[in-house]
Amino acid sequence: MVKLENKLNSGKIKIGILGGTFDPAHKGHLEISKQAKKIFGLKNVVWAITKKNPFKSESKSNLRSRIQFAKKLIGKNNYIKVKFYEEKINSNRTIDLIEYLSKKEKNEIYFIMGADNLINFHKWFKWKSIIKKCNILVFDRQGYKTKSLNSVTFSGTNKKSLIFVNFNKVNISSSQLRKV
Repeated sequence: MVKLENKLNSGKIKIGILGGTFDPAHKGHLEISKQAKKIFGLKNVVWAITKKNPFKSESKSNLRSRIQFAKKLIGKNNYIKVKFYEEKINSNRTIDLIEYLSKKEKNEIYFIMGADNLINFHKWFKWKSIIKKCNILVFDRQGYKTKSLNSVTFSGTNKKSLIFVNFNKVNISSSQLRKV
């Protein structure tokens, strides 16, 4: 099973963060949130919706409709919280969100991502600081395992705070859904 550093047993509240544009949110987001909660004992999973992914073109749907759709999709999974933090923290950078949420007492942050994001994670602003300040949970995605396990980030990072999670994948992506 998955093994994490001893610092994680510090009695802090375990909070997961799944960030992205959620353009649109889909059952893959829901499934990795459920798995992260179950496997790592998370109290809540925050879907931190951003206006725009810095590595992609403008989102097809407006922010408000993406937030409303995400809230509808989570249904009765009340441990998932859909949030927009950019105006509150004056930033769309992951490191700033993690620092903001870490300041709240007793939060242990678990940043959740798909394996496709790990491939270019070394291009994220202050990516090494992100890894130091939280635990990174990388969920396998169809067709990305080899590239992500050979990525700059995975190859050069202490595996105590970066965990690759194998699970029964949901073969869907927001990109695929936008094409429909």
